[in-house]
Amino acid sequence: MLKFLSQLFNSSHPSKAVETNTMKKFLIVGLGNIGEKYENTRHNIGFKILDHLAKKEDLNFETQKLGDLTSYKFKGRTFILLKPSTYMNLSGKAVLYWLNKEKIAPENLLIITDDLNLPFGSIRLKTKGSDGGHNGLKDIQEKLNTTKYNRFRFGISSKFNKGSQVDYVLGEWDEEECDNLPERLDKSVELIKSFGTAGINNTMNSFNGK
Repeated sequence: MLKFLSQLFNSSHPSKAVETNTMKKFLIVGLGNIGEKYENTRHNIGFKILDHLAKKEDLNFETQKLGDLTSYKFKGRTFILLKPSTYMNLSGKAVLYWLNKEKIAPENLLIITDDLNLPFGSIRLKTKGSDGGHNGLKDIQEKLNTTKYNRFRFGISSKFNKGSQVDYVLGEWDEEECDNLPERLDKSVELIKSFGTAGINNTMNSFNGK
């Protein structure tokens, strides 16, 4: 009888079950530009990190509306990985579409992007902030109508001469960077998993500056 009443009670509150499931879904968006010529550029670190995670977990991306997607289950959580196909400057369109389609809570969104203001390989996780002149973040901010969304900034440093910023950002990693990237990519994958399982605050404490 107690078991029956328990089942009856739970079935009368389907919204609570849906809410619980929603909170266990995460949208992880790596920013980048589509096309082979951009594949190994610094600006495409968002794509590169998600590709690294997919390779480690034997995942395959599928081309869907506004991007390439795959999903990954870990410790009871579902991570939906998105590489927008809109080009960097229109990333917000894909982010908003998949947030709504998958019914993912805004606090479970994580945007991965490059950052010129951080040394190479440095990690900084934030819950809000300006776009910092980054066109991808600017479009996301405009489409979501808020600056309060989680972003994972991966440092690419600013080792370029005056006037050559665009060439540097859209340039490929140098030899030293390529040697150090694998370890930094592994650390980035750990951060993503921590974001979904340990929460944003614990993850910031554990990974920022590491």
